[in-house]
Amino acid sequence: MNTSPNVQIVLITGMSGSGKSVALHALEDLGFYCVDNLPPELLMQLVDLEHAHHAKHLAIAIDVRSASSLPLVPEQLKQLKARGLQVDSIFLDATTDTLIRRFSETRRRHPLSRGGPENALLDQRHALADAIELERDLLSDLRMQAHVIDSSVIRPTQLQSYVKAFIAAPGEQLTLVFESFSFKRGIPSDADFVFDVRMLPNPHYEPELRALTGQDAPVADYLKRQPEVERMLDQIHTFLNNWMNDLAQNHRSYVTVAIGCTGGQHRSVYLVEQLTDLFAPHWATLKRHREMDARFSPTAAS
Repeated sequence: MNTSPNVQIVLITGMSGSGKSVALHALEDLGFYCVDNLPPELLMQLVDLEHAHHAKHLAIAIDVRSASSLPLVPEQLKQLKARGLQVDSIFLDATTDTLIRRFSETRRRHPLSRGGPENALLDQRHALADAIELERDLLSDLRMQAHVIDSSVIRPTQLQSYVKAFIAAPGEQLTLVFESFSFKRGIPSDADFVFDVRMLPNPHYEPELRALTGQDAPVADYLKRQPEVERMLDQIHTFLNNWMNDLAQNHRSYVTVAIGCTGGQHRSVYLVEQLTDLFAPHWATLKRHREMDARFSPTAAS
């Protein structure tokens, strides 16, 4: 069946316990018709059915509960794109330690720890960590084709806002994501490139700037006056600018650039703001401030 080019399909995949239900709720808020735990064998039929009912926005969650048929998905996505549909893939990830903690707190069983022919690769006696690593292996091909969001240290409301911002981004070939973070809370696992800017002058040690952030004018003015900061900005801009066309020609749809400093409040935030301004006129560009976003997010991570 031919489909309309203005149909948008979002595929949600990722690690069990990484927040797929939270992402689906965000898409439901945007007016998407959402289907959870769809067997890949039914993907094409569902798209045709919803098209017959004139649905324009469809979100589908597929995960390791359909382990035996996951290899079907990459080819199905190619077929849907060949029809002229806008197909976006989001992969939710988290560190193994985070996932173990979440499963322990909720006392839920990992899907691959259950018996049955689909999960015969894993003996039930294996530890939860083994189940998680097996899941990573089974989902690796889907992760490589998707926009990855690391939910390890972000709150559910942050995850929802990241998903909504990604869906609202222009549907161009490549989306460039800039993310500030604190090394104290770990490097984002969704980063394609990581830049450490902790050697730069730190506004935290200026009493009048300590409570501000890299989005505030006094901090921005202070950092602009530092030659090292301008040199770092120029070198990151030059590096990325030299490789963006090659990344796009390599059929990359998403590139995440993480900028880290000590607290994730001043230097990394300023550089993300500056780089977003530099690249936004030429590429679909998003920005995230992991630690700052957490300050204004009312609910705890889960």
